[in-house]
Amino acid sequence: MVSPRFLTRLMASLGLLAVTLTPALADTTLLNVSYDVSRELYKDINPAFIAQWQARHKERLSINQSHGGSSKQAGAVIGGLEADVVTMNQAPDIDILVERGGLVAPDWRKKFPHEATPYRSISVFLVRKGNPKGIKDWSDLARPGVAVIVPNPKTSGNGRYTWLAAWGYALRQNKGDEARAREFLGKLFANVPVLDGGGRGATTTFTQRGVGDVLVTFENEAVLIDKEVGGGQFDVVYPSVTIEAPAPVAVVDKVVDKKGSREAATAYLNFLFSPEGQEIIAKHHFRPRDAAVLKKYAARFPAVPTFTVESALGGWAKVQKLHFADGGLYDQIVAKR
Repeated sequence: MVSPRFLTRLMASLGLLAVTLTPALADTTLLNVSYDVSRELYKDINPAFIAQWQARHKERLSINQSHGGSSKQAGAVIGGLEADVVTMNQAPDIDILVERGGLVAPDWRKKFPHEATPYRSISVFLVRKGNPKGIKDWSDLARPGVAVIVPNPKTSGNGRYTWLAAWGYALRQNKGDEARAREFLGKLFANVPVLDGGGRGATTTFTQRGVGDVLVTFENEAVLIDKEVGGGQFDVVYPSVTIEAPAPVAVVDKVVDKKGSREAATAYLNFLFSPEGQEIIAKHHFRPRDAAVLKKYAARFPAVPTFTVESALGGWAKVQKLHFADGGLYDQIVAKR
């Protein structure tokens, strides 16, 4: 066998350029399984994080995305979709990954700041230009002749937050009377002509198919549509009170341990809480956690009274059982449509 040293000497004697061959950079690929209306956000987050990671680690990194209704996405991960991380819009869609198969650590909320929620959004209304139906508050969505577009609360976190925002509003208006709140939800959902599987499908129904007088969606989605899709065709309306929707994130332990991608996956989620990540989040009209960034972009986020599932509705465990379990209030009310 010819030794490498002999070859080097031979090349030198021949006046040839000696090239030192180094091992190719290792490749790491992450899959972020997320909800419908975060597509544009992660299109900007991903390259920013990749640039940072590769500069620090001298390792190639790619990030793939999967988007859909939040609850549908959780089901896909349970069914075998190998997500390194999940970035959802409601805590139950991560809790179920703990309960079914131990995919995520039970203490996932403690792994990152702010109970592992790098940003929040709120539910708002998008109406057609000039607001021809005069829609100002949740009560207007239950009026006869108003067509409301909202995704299915059984498959979409966006739809679930809409349901709970309307429920919380009705309880406030009726001094906690659940019978009156049920009646209100019945009227509102009688005005829903179609239930899309996720927030992006509902957006398409409203903006491209021209169905409905009002789309109930997250603030960031409403602003995006008004600025980039609408061409001046829509207005954003903030109701008198609305629900706050923190967006939780988690590492999928079983997957990262299998792939050896834990370090990159954890760094990716930590990037969301960094000043650079928070800036990108704010630019996409999600409400950042970083106080300095929130102050800088305060003009994007009108002040509006909000409540949370925990503060006003008894927490997610109660909500899931009362509203969204098989045979719960959602099934009882929507079955009558």
